[in-house]
Amino acid sequence: MLGPDRLGTYLEASMAQRILITGGSGMVATSLRPRLAAEGRTLRLLDIVPPQPLAGTGDEEIVIASLDDPAATLAACEGVDAILHLGGQSKEADAEEVLRVNGYGTYCLLEGARQHGIKRVVLASSSHAVGYHERDDEAYPDGLPADLPPRPDTLYGMSKVAVEALGRLYVDRFDLNVICLRIGLWFPTPPQLRGLANWLSPDDGARLVEACVATERPGFHLVWGVSRNTRRWWSLAEGEAIGFFPKDDAEIFAAERIAEFGEPDFLGDPQLNRVGGWWIDHPLGLRMP
Repeated sequence: MLGPDRLGTYLEASMAQRILITGGSGMVATSLRPRLAAEGRTLRLLDIVPPQPLAGTGDEEIVIASLDDPAATLAACEGVDAILHLGGQSKEADAEEVLRVNGYGTYCLLEGARQHGIKRVVLASSSHAVGYHERDDEAYPDGLPADLPPRPDTLYGMSKVAVEALGRLYVDRFDLNVICLRIGLWFPTPPQLRGLANWLSPDDGARLVEACVATERPGFHLVWGVSRNTRRWWSLAEGEAIGFFPKDDAEIFAAERIAEFGEPDFLGDPQLNRVGGWWIDHPLGLRMP
């Protein structure tokens, strides 16, 4: 495990690189761009729409392409040292769409990594890949582990299980290093009451990405994307094992959220004590007849 003292050494060594970020125009990538900017580092942003100009960013390259275009995705991977895969369908949709964009798109990206010899890939999975798991303080006093077996809560969650499985395949078959981030609520401030437990702050999100890029040969690794929240019930151990030491705490927003939504019951309310929250009751496949 990388302690905080060793982490700085690895982060410094990781700076001179080109990182391909898929979903480069999205909310998460937009928050990351200035936070990942560093001397000697180039961010290559891939999306189907151009990203907005942003102050405080460093060297950037823009690629307009769709992940499910294998030739374009292969070309986008050329000359890249690491990949941060944030692109895809981020909401519930029908099975064909989520499997094409998230499943097949991830396959195209991993094939691009394999063919270009890129050994470090960070895949944005989701807490919804394990949404039906419930809080269990007795069995897991330090929080639910990040390597829970898949229990998707939606077709979207199912597609993220496919993303993780593809990552596992490319580690075992082709010796890539793949870290899957089971992300909670990555927003500027924690939304609703669930965010008091499952929030990932933008600064901690950047710390997580830096740790994923810097850690030595993680093989296949699952990590919760979550901050050091007082009401957190997900484990931090898997993140600490790769050098991720979150600093932020959603509790600074607690009074505001409680005033708006009431006092939360993280033990008794099924929307608060299940990993997937209210998504468990989400209509399955929005465009299904």
